[in-house]
Amino acid sequence: MSENDGSGIKLVMGFIRPDKLGDVKQALAEAGAPSLTVTNVSGRGSQPAKKGQWRGEEYTVDLHEKVKIECVVADIPAEDVVDAIAEGANTGEKGDGKVFVLPVESARQIRTGKTGPDAV
Repeated sequence: MSENDGSGIKLVMGFIRPDKLGDVKQALAEAGAPSLTVTNVSGRGSQPAKKGQWRGEEYTVDLHEKVKIECVVADIPAEDVVDAIAEGANTGEKGDGKVFVLPVESARQIRTGKTGPDAV
């Protein structure tokens, strides 16, 4: 693959509440970005830790369950995907999540051998 195979390709990565996944998937489909990868993750951000008790012992939960969504886009603006994720995931509370956009250096579709934006 040549050095310019990835020009214009972006990876949009969002970390959201698990219960908002359906809303985000619908928003992405409406934005023209139906392809995505979803991974269950846990992490810590601005959402406060929760304290609890189990069998008389106090414990702290400071890693919260999240869903990581990844969309690789070339034919639609990454900002449209960012907006779709943000709108679908928003509850107005701490812990709604974050969205990041990264450049993709190159891409190759395994089955067809297509490269660059054509692989996406």
